[in-house]
Amino acid sequence: MNWLIVDEIIKKALLEDMPFGDVTTELLIDNDKISSVDLVQKEDGVVCGTEVFKRVFDKNGRSVEVYFKVEDGEFVKAGTVIGRVEGKSSELLSGERTALNLLQRMSGIATLTRLFCDKLSGTETKLLNTRKTTPGLRLLEKYATKVGGAVNHRYCLSDGILIKDNHIKAVGSIEKAVRKARRNMPFIRMIEVETETLDDVGEALNYGADIIMLDNMDVKTIKKALKIIDKKALTEVSGNVTLSNIRDIAETGVDYISTGYITHSFTSLDISMKNFKYIDDK
Repeated sequence: MNWLIVDEIIKKALLEDMPFGDVTTELLIDNDKISSVDLVQKEDGVVCGTEVFKRVFDKNGRSVEVYFKVEDGEFVKAGTVIGRVEGKSSELLSGERTALNLLQRMSGIATLTRLFCDKLSGTETKLLNTRKTTPGLRLLEKYATKVGGAVNHRYCLSDGILIKDNHIKAVGSIEKAVRKARRNMPFIRMIEVETETLDDVGEALNYGADIIMLDNMDVKTIKKALKIIDKKALTEVSGNVTLSNIRDIAETGVDYISTGYITHSFTSLDISMKNFKYIDDK
């Protein structure tokens, strides 16, 4: 985890939530009050974002301690007290929503990713995340998919060469695109080409694609494409991947399956701070 990026995310989130302070807390809570609150998971799911949660309070005054009973990646049942937050009441209350928002969001992504990865159990196929993330939150969301069991496809456009349909249209053909990329790229990079038809697959293979993406193909077409490729390139299936069809896709023998669903259609896990109480009058 790149904590410099995480800290910037947290700072912006805290500023967004209280650009001119937390007026309710400032009016109601004495500055010397100390309190504690339980962190309760209200539905089944995979916990993710514990260190990020703690860091919110570090950036919100450093007078609050967080004690988790679980670690990222653990599956927890509904009703479980997963931790305790303790410290200066004003800082606890003003940081509560930002900390919960990030923890709930990351846990929701990790939980959905785990469901997808469970469908791949017993196969050699790996699940890839994508760049279909919330602007500004990519690092956290990709980390959450990793906790859920996925593998990073590429963090950003600077990470890898992926020749997609519009690149091909702009250059003129798969052949021209691959040749131009190969001529100008660093030798340690790989070239991935997105294909939409079996003719595309043959062209990408003939001109030396290292990875061939089979985009929006049904299982029957995927099987035909894999026969053409014959393990001469790595393979990835993308497009219209769901929990109901991912197992069938994996059983074709494809190397990777990528889906943006895990980062654009997840539901945040329900986690709350409960049982607030004062513990000292320092």
